[in-house]
Amino acid sequence: MRYIPNTDTDIQDMLSDINVKNVEELFEIVPREFLLREDLNLPHALSEYELLSHMMRLSEENANAQDYRFFIGGGVYHHFIPSVVRHLVSRSEFYTSYTPYQPEISQGTLQAMFEFQTLISMLLGMEVSNASLYDGATSVAEAALMAVRLKKKTKIVVAKSVHPDYRKVMETYCSGNENEIIEIPYDENGMTDMKQFESAVAGGVSCAVLQSPNFFGIIEDLGKYGKIIHEKDALFIAAFSEPLAFGVLKPPGDFGADMCCGEGQSLGIPMGFGGPYLGILTAKKQYVRNMPGRIVGLTEDQNGRQAYVLTLSAREQHIRREKAKSNVCTNQGLCALMAAVYLSGLGKTGIRRVSGICHARAEYAKEKIARLGAVKLKFFSPTFNEFVIKVDADSETLEKRLIEKKIIAGIQMEKFYPELRNCILLTFTETNTAEDIDILCEALKHAMK
Repeated sequence: MRYIPNTDTDIQDMLSDINVKNVEELFEIVPREFLLREDLNLPHALSEYELLSHMMRLSEENANAQDYRFFIGGGVYHHFIPSVVRHLVSRSEFYTSYTPYQPEISQGTLQAMFEFQTLISMLLGMEVSNASLYDGATSVAEAALMAVRLKKKTKIVVAKSVHPDYRKVMETYCSGNENEIIEIPYDENGMTDMKQFESAVAGGVSCAVLQSPNFFGIIEDLGKYGKIIHEKDALFIAAFSEPLAFGVLKPPGDFGADMCCGEGQSLGIPMGFGGPYLGILTAKKQYVRNMPGRIVGLTEDQNGRQAYVLTLSAREQHIRREKAKSNVCTNQGLCALMAAVYLSGLGKTGIRRVSGICHARAEYAKEKIARLGAVKLKFFSPTFNEFVIKVDADSETLEKRLIEKKIIAGIQMEKFYPELRNCILLTFTETNTAEDIDILCEALKHAMK
């Protein structure tokens, strides 16, 4: 959007309407010591053409993502986004729309949300989905609070292998009440420690949160953990950060998950500086009335015509604040639309194929990296498209050397797990060719000399 300044007449009219003589009087409330008294040191004004040319020259100094090879993930993934996604979501009736409070004039937006809910439920093997939340972290936190309300127990068990950001946000959400979070460490295989998990769940908890594939990229045995959780009358929350994993893996719903939640950025949403992304929250139908956010349903109007409506919306905007299931959530309508277009565009066969390519590329990389003497696999459990390596060098120095070669090589694990010093989480998607992986391995070998 171009900047359109106000004229002197415009400014005077606005000041007159609020009974203020001038701009100085408008800002009298600001303490004098905080006011700037001298003129700003700005260059002479440019014409619009000159300004745009100047900004273009500045932008050319930025690094171009197309010139780099990405092997970084951990919750945000470099996937190819088909042109149909951007083309459809750029239609003005979609990207200018807001919350559909008036169903009679918002049928298109409501239908898009309904389709999103249907596709997400199918992907995760769950019965119901809401129309999205902020991001993966808030979705996991909301699911935990939902379990506390349902079970009326304040203890929450969470695996340490769950995404660190998800656990942090959960702690923040629970910090204002009496909820207690019990973290379960991972074992030497990078999976949730079974003995400590069983002991913790036996202590009368509301729910247990596990992630698969977990933050190390390892596929957890959800069926085994889920059985233990349900035997102790707790709710099973399955988290994820890479939804495309369920193109080849059994979805959490097949393992009896009561709720399944996580990040949907992989589904047609470009990488950004932290967002906006897409929070996914699904559950068994019996818990639908306790779900936060909006749920779109299909019904008929008084003339018997098909109509989409907000079936449930347990937010403070719609019901009494103290009865609201969440006062801080909202749906990411445009991002949810991107996911719906992406999923429907690829279809079951396409999703399975993309997922299969991601897994195959990671396995190829794992095999190549295992041959490098100074690089070892940290864990030997099955993975999808991410895995942790340990290098015989300072990992931060190694990272800088690889960036010089225009290779973005993974996440420093020590930032989140101090015990994993010189360990790096590498990620592989369909955008990484075999040639890219060969170049990475060769760069790793030379960078550690």
